[in-house]
Amino acid sequence: MTHRGARTRTISAEGIARVEGEGSLRVQVRDGLVSDVALDIFEPPRYFEALLVGRHFTEAPDITARICGICPVAYQMSACLAMEDACGVTVDGPLSDLRRLLYCGEWIQSHALHIYLLHAPDFLGCADAVQLAERDPVAVARGLDIKRTGNLVMQRVGGRAVHPVNVRVGGFYRSPDRAAIAALAEPLRRARDQALETVEWVSGFDIPDVDGDYRFVALVQPGRYAIDGGRPTSSDGLDVSAAQFAALVNEEHVARSTALHATLEGGHYLTGPLARFALNYERLPPLAREAAARAGLRAPCTNPFRSIVVRAVELVFACDEALALVERYEAPAPPALEFNARAATGTGVTEAPRGLLLHQYDIDERGVIRRARIMPPTSQNQLTIEDDLRRVVQGGLALGDEELQWRCEQSVRNHDPCISCAAHFLDLTMERS
Repeated sequence: MTHRGARTRTISAEGIARVEGEGSLRVQVRDGLVSDVALDIFEPPRYFEALLVGRHFTEAPDITARICGICPVAYQMSACLAMEDACGVTVDGPLSDLRRLLYCGEWIQSHALHIYLLHAPDFLGCADAVQLAERDPVAVARGLDIKRTGNLVMQRVGGRAVHPVNVRVGGFYRSPDRAAIAALAEPLRRARDQALETVEWVSGFDIPDVDGDYRFVALVQPGRYAIDGGRPTSSDGLDVSAAQFAALVNEEHVARSTALHATLEGGHYLTGPLARFALNYERLPPLAREAAARAGLRAPCTNPFRSIVVRAVELVFACDEALALVERYEAPAPPALEFNARAATGTGVTEAPRGLLLHQYDIDERGVIRRARIMPPTSQNQLTIEDDLRRVVQGGLALGDEELQWRCEQSVRNHDPCISCAAHFLDLTMERS
């Protein structure tokens, strides 16, 4: 709702739905300038970190997978890396390749879900994906087919598409049959072609001309686009280990939110596709780089509304990478490394579809978890999302009520908050006098 006095205008929105919580939005404009933006989160805490304390370190992947039904693999992989770091173990070779294949499956299904069902309706004047399907059934069918392929990869490698059951610290409970993995090649080739069509499709959207001033943070690995590990790196020169990054990030409660707000060395930063693209563009395979060039993308991309195009390019990458991993697959033998726990602190970082995900655990000599810290992408991006909303509202004060509401919703969905936003992000009513 908007209240207007002679010099003050307050825009408020209730009922924000997102996976990390429920909340409301409030923007205050004074003398033609946005003076305050608050994303109020009032969802009760879920206490996953507290639930982990006292559990055995081998239980962490299965417990943390339940944090998210869209990106459970991200939580499993970060948990595994943290525990292996604590125990002084490195998983590489065919086991590492199989983990990367599973992660690609998650990227494929998550990016397809976001692009086609959550974000594209915003650019095409559709209230939701149902209306989009009525207008462009071919496009939505393509998106669902891509998502189905990602789910198939997760099922084949992880045992099931939601909350995979084949992941364990040290590797997997069993190695998938070579023939079963080889059968993924044809669906992945089709998905790769569909991903290229997706880039062409989204690059034709009417995208607002907006630029943000971002400190990008993403993982970097030599020689390849980072998904399943790497060093946290920033666009202004930070290059640290996972443990050092954890020490530099401060999380704090604010009065308006039950979600933690993260700052890096005291400042805001952004993780996710825009950050990965800015810091890893040269590590994309040729096919994805060519798709980006045809779409008019250059690194760094600082227009948050073009994140949908960046995600489409990452979709090409994930399909191409998964296909390469399938074609050279060797069943790991044994399917997992065996090792003993030790008293230590371990930190693991991976790139969830939405951005950098950090897990850190203290375990004792029996492998019992004594402290757990989980830092998801959305809590890291929350302050930057507020900054984006500030820019969008400031630049859109001359817009009509309905168009400004639409622009605000787009601004939040640029950062892929989560699946609950598919139905409705906010209900904004504006009253002018």
